[in-house]
Amino acid sequence: MGKGPFILWFDEIGIEDLPLVGGKNASLGEMRKELAPKGVSVPNGFAITVNAYRYFLEQGTVEGYHYLIKGGNVPKTIKEILSDLDANDLENLSERGSRVRRLIQSIEFPPDLKDEIIEAYERLCEQYGEDTDVAVRSSATAEDLPDASFAGQQETFLNVRGEHIVLASCRRCFASLFTNRALSYREHRGFDHFSVGLSIGVQKMVRSDKACSGVIFTLDTESGFRGVVYITGAYGLGENVVQGLVRPDEFYVFKPTLKTGHKALIQKTLGHKEEKLVYWLDGESSTKNIPTSADERTSFILGDDEIVTLAKWAVIVEEHYSQKAGKYRPMDLEWAKDGITGELFILQARPETVKSQQVQSILETYKLKETGKVLVAGKGVGEKIGAGTVTVIPNVQDIHKFREKEILVTQMTDPDWEPIMKIASAIVTDRGGRTCHAAIISRELGVPCIVGTGKGSQILRTGDPVTVCCSEGETGYVYEGLLDFSIEKVDLEQFPRTKTKIMMNVGNPDQAFTLSFIPNDGIGLARMEFIFSNYIRIHPLALIHFDQLRRRSEREQIEELTIGYADKKEFFVDKLAQGTSKIAAAFYPKDVIVRMSDFKSNEYANLIGGEDFEPVEDNPMIGFRGASRYYDEQYREGFALECLAMKRVRDEMGLTNVKLMVPFVRTLGEAEKVLREMEKHGLVRGSNGLEIYMMCEVPSNIILADEFAQMFDGFSIGSNDLTQLTLGLDRDSETISHIFDERDLAVRKFIQDLIERIKRHGKKIGICGQAPSDYPEFAQFLVKCGIDSISLNPDTVIKTAQHVLRAEKHMEEPQ
Repeated sequence: MGKGPFILWFDEIGIEDLPLVGGKNASLGEMRKELAPKGVSVPNGFAITVNAYRYFLEQGTVEGYHYLIKGGNVPKTIKEILSDLDANDLENLSERGSRVRRLIQSIEFPPDLKDEIIEAYERLCEQYGEDTDVAVRSSATAEDLPDASFAGQQETFLNVRGEHIVLASCRRCFASLFTNRALSYREHRGFDHFSVGLSIGVQKMVRSDKACSGVIFTLDTESGFRGVVYITGAYGLGENVVQGLVRPDEFYVFKPTLKTGHKALIQKTLGHKEEKLVYWLDGESSTKNIPTSADERTSFILGDDEIVTLAKWAVIVEEHYSQKAGKYRPMDLEWAKDGITGELFILQARPETVKSQQVQSILETYKLKETGKVLVAGKGVGEKIGAGTVTVIPNVQDIHKFREKEILVTQMTDPDWEPIMKIASAIVTDRGGRTCHAAIISRELGVPCIVGTGKGSQILRTGDPVTVCCSEGETGYVYEGLLDFSIEKVDLEQFPRTKTKIMMNVGNPDQAFTLSFIPNDGIGLARMEFIFSNYIRIHPLALIHFDQLRRRSEREQIEELTIGYADKKEFFVDKLAQGTSKIAAAFYPKDVIVRMSDFKSNEYANLIGGEDFEPVEDNPMIGFRGASRYYDEQYREGFALECLAMKRVRDEMGLTNVKLMVPFVRTLGEAEKVLREMEKHGLVRGSNGLEIYMMCEVPSNIILADEFAQMFDGFSIGSNDLTQLTLGLDRDSETISHIFDERDLAVRKFIQDLIERIKRHGKKIGICGQAPSDYPEFAQFLVKCGIDSISLNPDTVIKTAQHVLRAEKHMEEPQ
């Protein structure tokens, strides 16, 4: 055969050279050539081409492998070994793979190829210093394709120094094309073992062992939502994140407002980061995992500006590859920070291969129909539910014990586990984050997975029947027993289009990206209360007056929850802003109407530290709630923090689609006081397009509708409270619950009158109460009244939209 080039520098190659240098190297070259001028930093290096790999096999000689194999006989010998390969027989797979790898690692480099590799390494040392440290990474010609993820199939060697170790690492890379996992993967994906060639990338190491590194996706890996850059990372070299050895920090950055120059960091989650992989020059290994310090575990790995920089680079990379492909192409990148220079780098870029391949025309929703005891919890991967009996497997050598449809429970997985991952009903691991191996492969396979449970393999026992649920947001739960669940499929292309706006009621930010795929006209009610209870958990006044708290146990809880925040008030503002911004980003640029806090005093008291600041009321339902709290000395400081969080969402993050809504306004005087209070903290009607809405749920709101219409930009009917106050009953009372009915004539007359009067003033009016979700005839009544929007619980959107459409058609028919 002709030799062809053995060595190509990254600056000499581009994505069109994939057949010659593999996906990883082609992408590195593409970025060095095309994206470095746009500010994306990529360390230099060179590719050892597929020509070199084939030349190595065909011209290299082997001595000591049972007999002398002369040049040209190695490929023939490999084919003979693999002639009866059975990837479903784990013993057969292991024995054949081991024989091929031993053969390849026995090959002597042809002298001319050896000289060229050494010469290239010496050139790299001239740039970076004597015996410079490099990463030696495999780059297979079939990997990093848009429809097939070969991630982790071949080996990577870090902190490689000196020409002899570089050559030894290259030989091991070539051999890794025939690992058990690589053989199995190619067999099941229909790739011929000899049509796949291996190139090697030799790239200057970034000293992330002294800083941090991780992974970036240019979409949300769970829902497929395209509007965010999702960044994960941990201290030390990046293999810990890729392999799932640690629970990393996680960050979401919103693309549209990032592009307009805003600080679009909409969510930060602190990971445990228990270990870090560092350089280690003693013994055989060049790296070693060591424990992180307490400060490292309780600190974010990157500053906000660094996170934004990585997100900007990721968008540049995504836009470049999308332009080359002529269609949207989300990307999967690896990044690192050099702890010596403080510089950030992109180390790899490849197409994302799971969510980008899924058709979004069918919306599939999994929902538990019953509840059970939670056994363990962790990061949920995907949005499905799986049930079966547990099989705990501590070691990959025991995977032959696993049976189809069981629940795989282990500490962590790597590509060697893939033969049984594809037949599992669900997967549960102790370690890892949402970009670890178990998460990536389970997404590809469509298997529900929970990672980072901590002690799942110790708590769950083989033979236990369990249900693994990933449909409730970012947290996945393992429930005791085989729980009943449903799967609903909706053809989004058949969704009815109505003149009346169909909006949604949303409280949980973790479900927002997924819910955004339901056809909608925005969010008619985003509830702060869920964020208070689940993201923050602490009463705002307990953070402001922390030193005055009476209970030591509450002070300790607050100290633990606010780790990393020198100012405890900032914890509240930050978490409320993040939760709100995630919902606003999911539905951007559609309207997202955020209701200011509407807990009752007994519900506020249930927050950590809340009892010290809340009155005890006989009937909290009609007590110290809503607007009455905001200007009162007992809560004014807490409301100030709510306002600061909303200002951050709109002004700093750029999410001006957020409109604010004031609940339970009893009088015109209260409305004036609340609006002045909001103005004190920068929330001024009309400023930066801010609109402020009012809930209509008190009879005085209807009686004085013309006056309130002068003070607010829009209105939303709260039918639950309006019904109880119109009929004079406590909706929490079981004794008279049979009287409670939003369809009562008095309630309907109030609503009809309100809609007519508000629309005369040219203001928008919608409804966010429960009634239209429960009663089709009530939804049809609202349409006849001319309401602008109906905001529904997500699980009722499809059926209620159909009722609305029928009502609209009926109104159009000649009477």
